[in-house]
Amino acid sequence: MATDRRKRTLDIIQAYTLRWLVEVFFEDWKLYEGWGREAKQLDEEESSRGLILSLLFDHCLLLHPEQTARIENKLPASYTVGSLHRKSQIDVLLEFIKTLLEHENPADKLKELAGLLTMFFS
Repeated sequence: MATDRRKRTLDIIQAYTLRWLVEVFFEDWKLYEGWGREAKQLDEEESSRGLILSLLFDHCLLLHPEQTARIENKLPASYTVGSLHRKSQIDVLLEFIKTLLEHENPADKLKELAGLLTMFFS
C-alpha cells in the first residue's frame, strides 16, 4: 500500500492504524492466552482444542458488559482480551474484599480462606 503512488498519505495512515490493531491483538493473545514462546508444543488435536477454548474465551469477553456498552453506544470495541481479563480479576478481588470486610469476624474468615488456599495449592 505504501508503494502505490495513487494512495494519499491519509489513506496510508488510516490503513496502518488497522495494522496496529492486529499487532495489539497478537500481543494480547501471546500474553494472556498462552500463545507465546512458553506455550506447550502440542499435537494437532490438542492444539486445536486450545485454539477453540481460546476463541470461546474471546467471544465471552466480547459480551463483557464494558465491551457491550461501548458497542451499544456506537464506540469502538477497543478493550483487549488482556484488559478485560485484568478488569475481571480486579472486580473479583474487590468483591472478595468487600465480602470479607462485611463479615462479622473478618480476621477469622481470612484465616479460614488462607487455610483453604494452602490446602488447594499443596
